Amino acid sequence: MKVASNGLAIHVEEQGEGDLSLVFLHYWGGSSRTWKHVTAGLAPDFHTIAIDHRGWGESDAPASGYALADLAADAEGVVKALDLKRYILVGHSMGGKVAQLMASRQPAGLAGLILVAPSPPQPMSIPAEAREMMAGAYATRDTVEATIDNVLTAKPLTAEDREQVIADSLRGASPAKIAWPRATSLEDITEQVGAIGVPTMVIAGELDRIDSPELLRAEMISRVPQAVMHVLPGTGHLSMLESADALVPLIEGFCASLRER
Repeated sequence: MKVASNGLAIHVEEQGEGDLSLVFLHYWGGSSRTWKHVTAGLAPDFHTIAIDHRGWGESDAPASGYALADLAADAEGVVKALDLKRYILVGHSMGGKVAQLMASRQPAGLAGLILVAPSPPQPMSIPAEAREMMAGAYATRDTVEATIDNVLTAKPLTAEDREQVIADSLRGASPAKIAWPRATSLEDITEQVGAIGVPTMVIAGELDRIDSPELLRAEMISRVPQAVMHVLPGTGHLSMLESADALVPLIEGFCASLRER
């Protein structure tokens, strides 16, 4: 369904019911359906809302406005429009950095934060030429397939999931494709994340070539006050597609711990 938020029509996939909602934010190149195995695994016991960021999936794709603050405002608008009283933010990669900014503002109703292979709060440190390669990573089917095999995954995806990743990556609007490598990933929110005041679980893939466990220990666990970390063995950057069977119980356990509070 489409939700009016921050002046745009934002597409969301909603499932399940419950007094504790989980709001899922996807990676640069993905969509709400990136989370389909996880949300299916959590249903029907949990109320899940998976969002298409602007420029991705079925959401509106404006010509500009792809900063972290813009993406956060879109998600905050969805939370408000759906009148979520108590919720957990679940952010992956780029969506994880958006979730960090949102959580740092200590919004009403936020009960917890789950960061799956999150982009750390500091600017992404890679050479300019590598950024330009990133900007073209989703230009053609061949470049997407090379990115899947050489960057995003450590386990082979099913044929269906692989085609989904390719389609989502190619479908992204041009401004959204170039904004993350050229601008948004360079934003620095290291000062803000110290204000995150809710229980936080960071989930890393053991073989993640983008946001490694070592990087996340150094840059996330050291900065976010209540953060704890779990590492998924043999998993790359796309744990929700590579290792959903391990990710779902981690999320369920985290939710159970919040209900006990």
